[in-house]
Amino acid sequence: MNVFSMDVFSLDLTTFLIATFAGALVAGLSGFAFGLVAASIWLYILTPLQTATLIVAFGLIVQGYSVWKLRHALDWSKLWPFLAGAVIGVPVGISILGWADPAHVKTGIGVFLVLYSLYALLRPKIASVGGGATVDAGIGFLNGVLGGITGLAGIVVTIWCGLRGWPKDRQRTIFQPVAVATFAMSAVWLGVKGVVSADTIRMFLFGLPVLLAGTWLGMKLYGRLDEATFRRVVLILLLVSGAALIY
Repeated sequence: MNVFSMDVFSLDLTTFLIATFAGALVAGLSGFAFGLVAASIWLYILTPLQTATLIVAFGLIVQGYSVWKLRHALDWSKLWPFLAGAVIGVPVGISILGWADPAHVKTGIGVFLVLYSLYALLRPKIASVGGGATVDAGIGFLNGVLGGITGLAGIVVTIWCGLRGWPKDRQRTIFQPVAVATFAMSAVWLGVKGVVSADTIRMFLFGLPVLLAGTWLGMKLYGRLDEATFRRVVLILLLVSGAALIY
């Protein structure tokens, strides 16, 4: 899509803005899945490279805004192992793309997400698991690898937080900062590769106001969710994420 020749009332631009708002709304509500929602529509009108670049750029803002709103609840003693693991995992995931078949990797991850989310939805009572700094760092590493391969920056940590049985506010203060770190590292990689075009920058500027509006509304709705509803929302989004990776 060439935004330089795009009329302000064009169908492509309208579609782009609606998808951006929807992705921001879902991410503000659940804490993740912006890329899943937005890309499902963007890919019909944008190139894969433009889509990936905008997911990273907008994802940084959406997640960063949410983390800022929850900043007083951040516990760095719990958070640092996940961040340390992600720092190592992201370049590993990117390097895997150089020799592995991304389609096979995504399908395998998608099957796992579908099976896990269906199991958790059908069996609501799942015993909480234990952990520690070493295990959390390993989860952060796996999350970084997956983020490098698929662009889904917080899936593994989101699942882990749910398995730990943490309250929804604590879950978001873990998986959202990790997602911010993953997006930031991806942004650096994209910048180093020099793949950010002028058209992509223009689309970013077009979409920024509706992105902020969607994020704000999603955060407002999040405040009305109880623990059980939040858990169901996360599991349903994980299910949809898995299905999207498969198909």
